[in-house]
Formats: sequence, structure tokens, C-alpha cells
Amino acid sequence: MKSPRRIGPRFPRLGRFCFRATRRVATWAMTLAGFHANDSHFTVRRIAEIRAKLARGETVLLAGLGLPGTHNSGVALVEVTQANGPRLIVNNEEERFSGDKHTTQYPRAALDAMRVTLRAMGRDVADIDAWLTTWDYPDLLGTLARSIVEELPDGLKLLRTKNSVSFDARRLEQMTRTPKLLRKQFGLPARVPLLMMPHHDNHAWFSFAASPFDDCNEPVAIAVLDGTGDQGSISLYVAESGEMQQLYCNNSVFDSLGAFYSVISSTQGGWTWLSSEGRYMGAAAWGDMNRASNPYYARLREVLHFGANGEIQLNRAMGNWYCDPFEAPYKSALIKILGKPLKPDQLWNPDAVLRVEDIQHRPDTQDRLDKAAATQLVFEDAMKHVVDHLLRTTGAHRLVLTGGVALNALGNMRLLQHFDEAWFAQAQGRTKRLHLWIPPTPGDPGVTIGAAWMFAHLIGAPRGAAMTHAFYCGDAPTQTDITAALRTEDIKTQMIGDISTPEGCGAIADLMAFMVAQSGIIALYQGAAETGPRALGHRSILANPCDAGTRERLNERVKYREAIRPLAPMATLEAACEYFDLLEGASDADYNAYNYMVLTAQSKPHARDKIPAVIHADGTGRIQIVRAEDDPLTHAYLKALGRHIGVELSVNTSFNVAGPIAQTPQQAIETLQRSAGLDVVLMVASDGQVTAAWHGGTRDSGRFTAWLAEWSRA
Repeated sequence: MKSPRRIGPRFPRLGRFCFRATRRVATWAMTLAGFHANDSHFTVRRIAEIRAKLARGETVLLAGLGLPGTHNSGVALVEVTQANGPRLIVNNEEERFSGDKHTTQYPRAALDAMRVTLRAMGRDVADIDAWLTTWDYPDLLGTLARSIVEELPDGLKLLRTKNSVSFDARRLEQMTRTPKLLRKQFGLPARVPLLMMPHHDNHAWFSFAASPFDDCNEPVAIAVLDGTGDQGSISLYVAESGEMQQLYCNNSVFDSLGAFYSVISSTQGGWTWLSSEGRYMGAAAWGDMNRASNPYYARLREVLHFGANGEIQLNRAMGNWYCDPFEAPYKSALIKILGKPLKPDQLWNPDAVLRVEDIQHRPDTQDRLDKAAATQLVFEDAMKHVVDHLLRTTGAHRLVLTGGVALNALGNMRLLQHFDEAWFAQAQGRTKRLHLWIPPTPGDPGVTIGAAWMFAHLIGAPRGAAMTHAFYCGDAPTQTDITAALRTEDIKTQMIGDISTPEGCGAIADLMAFMVAQSGIIALYQGAAETGPRALGHRSILANPCDAGTRERLNERVKYREAIRPLAPMATLEAACEYFDLLEGASDADYNAYNYMVLTAQSKPHARDKIPAVIHADGTGRIQIVRAEDDPLTHAYLKALGRHIGVELSVNTSFNVAGPIAQTPQQAIETLQRSAGLDVVLMVASDGQVTAAWHGGTRDSGRFTAWLAEWSRA
């Protein structure tokens, strides 16, 4: 029996009218508040002034601002020169400093940290030439108005949605006061004018400019697949000869792959939005991933309409999140397939959350895992549908994928597998295959950088260098900062070395490998933190990949998280090639696409026996390749592991417990205190000194001191 179908809103013409009217009024009101559209007279004049400054050979400083009202507020500082283009200095995520994950608050602490960086450069906040926002707020407000009226009267329910930050009046008021808040925070003579950059353009510009793809000879396709942007949730672009053109925007925040996955992963998995998506992707591997046999796949696919020209639309006769995304996101036809959705007050409740470690707790666990697999399969179908049209339209074989949806590492791998030589022979009549690149910050922590990158293009700067690492959040801790954080009674400490010389770096790396070879679980805290959601060796917990018990111990006693969560492998390039099938489509810039844990790889047949801790239920691993030039200590540690356990590959997971990745030395120690199973934290100061910190008192297992003594004698 076919499911009911309704594609598109009830009153699209009324919605478009309200969008235009709201945008016009909002543009006027926000100009009064100090926000300027990117095509306004003020912004055009400012671009001309800064362009002239750049042409004179002067250095330009730009700040990209993620403001209150949307998740992941923060600030990026970018330096621009005519010779080298934009260069990222820092991308400070407020959540790292405040401890409030995915925070929507004014980024006061991130801004203060940026000022410290500026002063170390001999500059200050007053030297910033332009402040850029990550959203075009009149467009966003117009989109919200359109979303309400195009589904009247049901659309009015959106105004009562307590969970939706978009309708939080307090945060909206704080956002509009930002020009004044900046003046007050930094003692500036006048309020700071903010130039508004379109959200999806920001995603696209940074992600393309930081990619290894050169667009001089052939076009590069860019797909922004998101939860929502200013006007829509899917935007497609092509870059050619240094220029970027938007080809398409779906002009809907509900015909959204991000919303589809967030709603179902939350209401079926039992976690809140922004926490549910990665967990549900991990759970899918335990379910039936065969389209022919999965009992939910075919029916669930009818929730999305696969239209002409790569269009994806919500079937509004089944999904109800276009008007009530949290309390009543399913209509009866979808309830018949998936069952009733979990309510917001049930999320994180042990009776609701999807777990595989306690199969007796919920007798329907396997059934729920099959639903996760079906959701992932439908999601992958939709990704392929969009990208298929984009590649046919542009004639490109290189794709930059960005937006929050691009954090689905498994779906990213499926794109590489699907768009192979056979597809290109049929669709483009040539011998090619898809080449794919995803930045380390495809989600909203990256649009702060993107706003500055886009503005750099507008002032005539060259593209800038491709990205090779992600160590840009904050500055390296000083020894004074580390010493201050270690003044606590329940923590023992010892200075153990200095990595500022090759010999010292090699010694610390060998000690790390020695401890991990004894099945120790250690944390490495060094340098600036990673920008983006993945720890990549600067804020990492490391463990033995050859020990089959590592995953259970780490999830249960260190991270306190579900057993469905896989552990990621970090490796040298040689080890990655030995144990995983690195696809040719990710081979640009020496397999740069595997640098950031945004792409899974299929393991080779012998991998599970040798490195069981990092091979997921479906035989994949979300791999990270480490380069000596980007991270000398972590690379040396991996080489040392080769000597101690026979593989240049380690378990790597984020250095956090029930919160954001540890940013400051104080947060690092607090994370150690919360984690009973963590043996030691190695804290590397900006001068290279290394201090070990471990549990004291009754929590001291004696393992670290015993390892240190044994290693010293060896």
C-alpha cells in the first residue's frame, strides 16, 4: 500500500510574499542596529576602502563572527595579504572556553582569547578591518516568516516551539546588540559595524578555498548540504577560473537532509539534536544495511520525494517537522512505519536511549537498529541524488562537500564508491571517477572562517593556501598556565621531558607508545586545539588498537558512552594503506581527504584480526592520516607504536567527557578527574616542556609510575 503524499507547502505564493516583505523590513531595522547587507552602500564602500589598503601592500585583518541565536557561536581571525591571500590565525569556538557544548551564547570568552592572540602579534582589536557575520539575518528572518505562513494555520505551531533557538527572543535581542557589546567588551570608541555574509556562501567559499582542488583547468562542484541556511538547506555551486557561481538553492529549511536525519535519529535513538546524528550513524552499522532485506527501508524512503533535477523534498503527508519538529514530528503514516516518536522529555532516558550493550533492557533493540540502518540508507540515497544532478550539470569530477550533513562520514564514503568509472563513462562519457574533499569544519564552526574567506575574495585577495591540518582553536598553553591548573590535591604531576628537540620529541613519543603497548589509555594535550568536532592529535585520548578489549574499556570507563560508538584509527599514511582501502577519489594532495576523520574507509580482510579496536561492526573505520610536518609529536608516536606493537596506528578519540573537547589546561585536568579509566594526561607547554598528570590518592593505580620506571630502565 502506497503512503499518502504531499510535496511542497500549502501556500507557496503567500510564503514568497512574506519572505520579501519581512526581508525588506528586517534589512531596514538591522541597518539601524549596525548590521549591513553585503550589497549595501555601506558595505560596498567598505570593500573599496579595504581593497585599496590591500593593493598598497598592507596587511588586512578580518574577524568572522558566529553570533547568539544559532548553535556554535565563536570567532575566527584571518590575516589577508595581496601576496598570499587569506591565512587563518585562530578559529575560537565559544563552547571550548565556556564548557557549554554547541552554545548559542554571545562568544565573549572566544573573543577575549582572540584578543590575547592579537596582542601576541603586536596588534589589537581596533586593528581589525572588518567584522563579518555568518548569517544574512534579513534573509534568515524572511525564511522563518515564510516557513510559518506557507503552512497556515499549522505553521503557527513553530512560534510555540520551545526547543527552537530560532524563535528565542532573548537570544535574538542579544544578537542585535552585538555591535554595542563588542564596543563595551573592548573599550572601542563606537559600536562595531557588522557586515552580513550569506550562510551557505560562507560554507562554500572556505571549503573550496581550503581544498586541494585547482579550478583553473576544470570546474569544481560544491555542494552545501545542511540543516538550514539563510534561505534553504541545500545549495549547489560551481567554481571555475577563480569565480564561484551559485547554481541552485532549494529555498526550504524543511526539505532538508539535515532535518530528516536529526528528527529521526533523535526520536528513534533517544538523544537530542546535535548529539543524536553521530550516534545514530554508529548504530546503523549494527542493523541490516541491505536495501533488499531491511524491513523499513522501502517504506521509509517515501518520507522523501526524489524529484527532477536532483531535488529532494519532504513528503509532508508523513513528516510533520515542517510545523512541529519536537513534540509531534510524525504524521500517522510515519508512525505506522517507525512507531511513535520519543518525546523531548524522554531523551537521554535509559528506558528510551538506543543501546546495544544491554540487549535485555530493550527486547526490540535489533528492530531499532534496523530502523537506524534504514534511515542511513535513505539518507545516502538522497545524497547521491543531489550529487548526481550536480555532477551532470557542471561536468565536474571533483566535489567539495560541506555543511552539517557532510559530517556523515559513512555517507561520504558511499559517494566515492557510487560515482566510479562506470558512472562517469555513462553520465559524462569519459574515464574519470569522483574526487572528493571535505574540510575539517564542514558544520557551523567553519562558517566563521568562511565569512572572512568570502570577504577576502570580495576585496580582491588571491585564494590562499590549501588546508593540511586543523590546529587553530585558541593558542598553545604556556607552562605557567599548566602549572596553575595542576594545583589540585587529587592529581599527581611530574615533568618528564621536552619535545623542542628531535631527540626529546622522539623520547616522549616512545614513552607514549610504550604505555599504550601495555594497554594504557593516555591523553595528549598539546598546542592549539583542533577547530571542528574531531580531535586530531592535539586534544586526543590514545589507546591500543590491537587490544580487542580497548573499545569496551574506553567507552565504559573513560568516556562513559554507548557501546555502539566506534573508535577511530589515526595512522601514518603507510599504515593507513596497509589496513584500509584508501579510495583513489580521496587521493588528491597525498590522500589529504583522510586527514580529518570526515571520511570512513573499508578495512582490508586482515585488519580486524590485527586492529580490532578500530574496526566498526560494518568493517569500516573513520580514519585520520597524520603527517610529520603537521604534527611531529603524534607522528613520532605512531612510528614508535610500529616498533612496540607492530602497527603505526592508534585508537584516537576526543579528549572530553560529557562536554566539549578540553580547551584550557584547567579543563584538561577536570576531564582527567571525571574519567576513572584514564591513566595519564601528557600536557605539552608552548616551550616544549612535557608534564605528566595522573590520579592521586586512592585513585592512583600506580600504573603510570611503574611504566615510567620500566621504560627508563629499557
